[in-house]
Amino acid sequence: HVQLVESGGGLVQPGGSLRLSCAASGFTASRNWMYWVRQAPGKEREGVARIATGSGNTYYADSVKGRFTISQDNAKQTLYLQMNSLETEDTAVYLCAARCIFGSYWGQGTQVTVS
Repeated sequence: HVQLVESGGGLVQPGGSLRLSCAASGFTASRNWMYWVRQAPGKEREGVARIATGSGNTYYADSVKGRFTISQDNAKQTLYLQMNSLETEDTAVYLCAARCIFGSYWGQGTQVTVS
């Protein structure tokens, strides 16, 4: 039973920081990619960052480049998103996702509010 459980969201003032975590469990195949995606009210879902779990290569949306850092702890099977210099436009539900040979899996999300 695959599970992705996000945590670490909350309310923060503009310019502040948060670190999101995504704990993965139940995968029977290697996760090739891990993603952070966000969904703001009235907006389309936006890919924020992704990491190739094997190489560690990372990619970011232009809107967060230089402010957000995606990382992983393979021993803990945990994905992180360090978010600095937060802006009101970063307010959204943040979801993590994983892709393996069996398909894509999603967490339930964690709310980040910058106000």
